[in-house]
Amino acid sequence: MTESKKYDLAVSAVPQYLPEQSEPAGGQYVFAYTITIENVGTVAAQLISRHWIITDADGEVQQVRGLGVVGRQPLLQPGEKFVYTSGCQLATPVGTMRGSYQATAVDGMQFDVPIPEFTLAVPHVLH
Repeated sequence: MTESKKYDLAVSAVPQYLPEQSEPAGGQYVFAYTITIENVGTVAAQLISRHWIITDADGEVQQVRGLGVVGRQPLLQPGEKFVYTSGCQLATPVGTMRGSYQATAVDGMQFDVPIPEFTLAVPHVLH
C-alpha cells in the first residue's frame, strides 16, 4: 500500500449565503460552510490544525490559522466522517476559500490535507 493511501482524508464543502446576517449596503456578506472530512485511508488520524486562504472579489486575501476546527481536534478512524459548520464574512458578494488541514496519524506520521477551493457567492450574482 502506498503511503498516500494510508494517510488520506477527503474534504468536501457546501457553502451557503446568510442574507439575514449580511449587510450588502455596508459591504458585509456573511457565508456559512459545512465541511465534511472523511478518513478514506487505512490509518486513524487526528485533525490538529487548519489554514484557510479566503479571497474576495477585489483580490483581498485573509489567512486564518488555528488549532482544530470549531474547538475540536477530531480523531477519525478509517471510514469515519466528521461534519462541522463554520462561517466567514466578505466585503464582496463573491469570493473563494481554500486551504489545508494538518493531521497526525496514530502511528505518528504528520501530513497535510488539501481543502479544495470552493466559491462563496450571493445567489444569482454569478449567473
